[in-house]
Amino acid sequence: MSTRRPHIETEVIQGTHDAARFEGAQVTPIVRSTVFEAGEQVDPHNIRYGRLSTLANQLEAAQVLARVEGAEAGLVTASGMAAITTTLIAVLRSGGHVLAQRPLYGATQQFVSERLGELGIGHGFIDVRKPETWQAALTPDTRAIYVEAISNPLLVVADHARIVEFARAHRLVSIIDNTFASPVNFRPIELGFDLVLHSATKYLNGHSDVIMGAVLGSADRIRSIKLWLDTLGGTADPEACYLLRRGLKTLALRVERQNANALALARHLETHARVAKVIYPGLASHPDHALAARLFDGFGGMLACELAGGAEAAGRFVRCVKVAVHSASLGGPETLLTIPATTSHAGLGAEGRARAGISEGLVRISTGLEHIDDLIRDFDGALATAGA
Repeated sequence: MSTRRPHIETEVIQGTHDAARFEGAQVTPIVRSTVFEAGEQVDPHNIRYGRLSTLANQLEAAQVLARVEGAEAGLVTASGMAAITTTLIAVLRSGGHVLAQRPLYGATQQFVSERLGELGIGHGFIDVRKPETWQAALTPDTRAIYVEAISNPLLVVADHARIVEFARAHRLVSIIDNTFASPVNFRPIELGFDLVLHSATKYLNGHSDVIMGAVLGSADRIRSIKLWLDTLGGTADPEACYLLRRGLKTLALRVERQNANALALARHLETHARVAKVIYPGLASHPDHALAARLFDGFGGMLACELAGGAEAAGRFVRCVKVAVHSASLGGPETLLTIPATTSHAGLGAEGRARAGISEGLVRISTGLEHIDDLIRDFDGALATAGA
């Protein structure tokens, strides 16, 4: 009998094969109770209590995500930032030091550059495209290296195999935010990463109605992170877990469509007279295209562009779209546009954005599930109306 794991399309449907069924129900009911009969548990972190992530919906969501990512264990959190901050605190502790890719998602970069120091934790930023510089950034206290599968918002793709090799050579914990790629396109555990993070708000849920995060890895590492989560309190709500579990069932179908829409839209915009530059790993013009083709099963639903008219043109453009939505999020069924300088990376300030290479007129695009012809007409119309 074959022991090969099912494909991801099957994994997201089957989920936890051994999950106890409530009166034979295929869908686990939402458990809202905060009070349970006391059993004979001796581990205070495994008592049935919502803050301890031990309720049925929390456990099921975490177990399904672990299976999908190929990890031993998983943990769901109240937000993507709860997953990121709790993981970094648990791994680094006071006196530790982390090497982090720059630029990162704005809130992550702010946490690393501003908040970690208040906890007695150091950091250093690295250019993932210049591996020859990583060694010099190490300190005797460096304990981890942190990267994004596809960076937010400039869509840089690191040589992730080399990141893993570097981490192992220097006994660092390798941590990757896989939000932009999703496990449909990339499964970092298979490459050797120690911990995989997600803002489950985005592709994993996929319906723009949940705020959640997740961390996946070995059972020992997840237990260590859970001890911190239990205390810090960034616990996922059971109803959000239920919605995440429902959204996961269509993950593969959604991402397949979003991959296709992003590639078609990127190719169209690349030939548009009013678009100065398109950034998408699926384009041959992207500096990391060959690397992305080797690492990923799909290039993702995220792209970015610079309009010929700069910041003013970008502002007019996002206000003129009709099918797409001007919003700060991503990964939903609708196509979403945002200007990172005024949303996700506003907190970095003009100087910080300039240092990271994020222009004031950069437009980030999260392609949705609409018909590509309608999206192209919408973008063409907005570009024309905005006079970009």
